[in-house]
Amino acid sequence: MNRFERQIILPGFGTEGQEKLRNSSVAVIGAGGLGSPILLYLAAAGVGKITVVDGDEVGLSNLNRQVIFGEKDLGKKKAEAAVEYFKSKYSDIEWTAISEFISTDNAKEILSPHHLVIDGSDNFPTRYLVNDACVLLKKPLVFGAIYQHEGQVSVFNLNRNSCQYRDLFPDMPSAAEIPNCSETGVLGVLPGIIGNLMALEAIKVLSGLGEILENRVLYFNSLTSETYDLQISPSFKARAAAPADWESLQAINYELACEGIETLDWDDAFRRAGHGTMLVDVRELEEEPPLVCSALTKIPMSVLPQQLEKLEDAESIFFFCQTGIRSQKAALLIKSHFPDKATYSIKGGISALKTNSRSNG
Repeated sequence: MNRFERQIILPGFGTEGQEKLRNSSVAVIGAGGLGSPILLYLAAAGVGKITVVDGDEVGLSNLNRQVIFGEKDLGKKKAEAAVEYFKSKYSDIEWTAISEFISTDNAKEILSPHHLVIDGSDNFPTRYLVNDACVLLKKPLVFGAIYQHEGQVSVFNLNRNSCQYRDLFPDMPSAAEIPNCSETGVLGVLPGIIGNLMALEAIKVLSGLGEILENRVLYFNSLTSETYDLQISPSFKARAAAPADWESLQAINYELACEGIETLDWDDAFRRAGHGTMLVDVRELEEEPPLVCSALTKIPMSVLPQQLEKLEDAESIFFFCQTGIRSQKAALLIKSHFPDKATYSIKGGISALKTNSRSNG
């Protein structure tokens, strides 16, 4: 018995649709709350080649929604753990794990070999970057996002008349203003629902089945279980801000463009630390875990506006919080008061600091 028998006998799909899936190659950006169900159902449906792109590691707080991981995976690279999991389930799929975050340097190389790109990321800089790369490569893009109790799904860049992500969000919003689920919380079922809808749209694009969410955005509210869709149209003004070629794309600092502040990872922060720099923890006093570091200054975000004098002598300031959201707000606040200071937010906050080996200085 063919494991795809139930799909093949489906009217409108058949052996032709299954063969199209088998010959397709898909890049999935992010193996988290959205990426997990996307990967589950692309693999189950029989997509022939799947590349998983994620530079993050599995953490305990991921397990309420990132259902392809378990306790045994804690500390592992998500892309590698995902591929390891699926290779044990399906031997007929060609898997590739890329344990890096997508960037202006690697986007072209990563995305070029694939027929379709699915963006399961959780931040605006990555969404704009992936969109712009797909536009330049003329690759269809399945988009999905969640915020608290609502999710949205669409398909971009199917053809020259299709909308793209910039048509939906013409102005780059600030990640400091719109937190991700690590800051606002999420019920694990919601990314499961939205991820499944994204997988469905991907299968429709690849196989030719049904009506695709082209030039439409589907919204789902988990509190009411209501759905509605919004028609969108191309915005030529918005597209004027997009890069016209790869050289222009590589010149864009997407994080700075979206957030108004530069970010660093922990390795960069420790590498740059020295005379004239301050490492500032803007978490509230009761927040765990503590960071033990001789160069650390503790100024909770709630009192930061009243304690600006503590930062007057610093030349460079590295802010961090629990997940990297409040630290962006802190850096923007200080930049407005001290425009000559070099201010940075540490990406991912304390949650991204996996060990204390560097913290005992």
